[in-house]
Amino acid sequence: MARSTIARCRQCRRENMKLFLKGERCFTEKCAMDRRPYPPGQQGQGRHKVSEYGLQLREKQKVRRIYGVLERQFRRYYAEAARTKGITGETLLTFLERRLDNVVYRLGFAASRNEARSLVRHGHIRVNNRRVNIASYLVKPGQTITVTTKSQQNVKVAEALQNVEKRGVPNWLELDGGKFSGMVKALPTRDDLTMPIQEQLIVELYSK
Repeated sequence: MARSTIARCRQCRRENMKLFLKGERCFTEKCAMDRRPYPPGQQGQGRHKVSEYGLQLREKQKVRRIYGVLERQFRRYYAEAARTKGITGETLLTFLERRLDNVVYRLGFAASRNEARSLVRHGHIRVNNRRVNIASYLVKPGQTITVTTKSQQNVKVAEALQNVEKRGVPNWLELDGGKFSGMVKALPTRDDLTMPIQEQLIVELYSK
C-alpha cells in the first residue's frame, strides 16, 4: 500500500507547526519543531514571500499530512465533499475525522495516527464487534470501536491510553478506557477540530 516516505519531523518543519506525527516525542524537548522551528533545507531560514497559490497549497499539504492521506485519496475526499450538501470545506474535514485510523488515535488507543493506522491494518481493531482492517473506513454514529482482547495486552496501546489526557477525547466520541472501547456519539462538527486549519483555502485551490 502506498505511503509517504518523507521524514515526519521534516513534514512538521515544512508546515511550520506541530502536526503531532510522532506521538509522545512531540510533547518532549526532542521535538524537531522546538529545536529547529524553521523550514528544512539550505534556504529554510531565509525570508520568503508566499503567493496566494502558495498559501492554498501549503494549507492543503498540511491537512494531508495531519491525516496521513496521499494526494489521490485526498482528491477523492474533496470530490465527495463537493457533491455532498453543506459547506464543502467543513464536509471534507468531517470525512477525514471519520476515518477509522483517526478515530482510533482520537480515542487514545495509539500515540499517533500512523501508529493507529498500523493497529487497524494488522487487525487489532473491531467495529461493532467485527474486525475491520481498512484505515479509511468511515465510522458512523452509534458504532462501537474496541481493541481486540489479545491486543489489549499491547504495551504501546496501554501507554497511549495513559497519556490520552494530554490531547483529550473530542465531544463526538466517548471513551471507556477500562474496557478498551469507545463509541461514536455523533458526527464530528467544525468546532471539534482543534488544529488551526483554514479549509476555505483548500476549497479555493481546488476550485481553480
